[in-house]
Amino acid sequence: MSRFFPHTDYVEDQPMSHTILTTHVLYRGFQTGAIVGQSLKLARSLFTKSAILHNETILASTLRSTGVGALTGTALLVPAVYMRMYGREEIEWKDRSWRLLESESQKAVDDCSGIGTVLGALFGASQIVSHQSTRTKVFKVAGGAGVGSIAGVVVYLGWCYGLKGGERLASDK
Repeated sequence: MSRFFPHTDYVEDQPMSHTILTTHVLYRGFQTGAIVGQSLKLARSLFTKSAILHNETILASTLRSTGVGALTGTALLVPAVYMRMYGREEIEWKDRSWRLLESESQKAVDDCSGIGTVLGALFGASQIVSHQSTRTKVFKVAGGAGVGSIAGVVVYLGWCYGLKGGERLASDK
């Protein structure tokens, strides 16, 4: 996400600060909601006697639950970001967005999770059956995107803290 926005040398010159910060927060809400949706699905599966609910496969119901969580997380953070930043001066918006774009670690997380999101959405779309409702189709694509996003972050963490031994990127030290 961060690579799609212009980044200036000085905080005061940062354009699109509201868009950058809002996009960042909503995407993190999407990821958090996906984790919560997956966790609730796992808990429900553990406490029910049947692995298949309502003639759905485990994969289909997991994608749907993750999608519901991801979209709910995003929706809840729409007012939250503006409540948090309400009354703040423009320079505060610019500073927060500039620091997001300045961080090499944040760019790496965004790159990995973004690739995972796209691949996951494609996977979720491949699980759509023609007779399903539009709502179910949307939840499956969003669920696939949520699972992919989480997988992308896990890949980043494995790369950074596993293969690199916890070494931080040079510009973030």
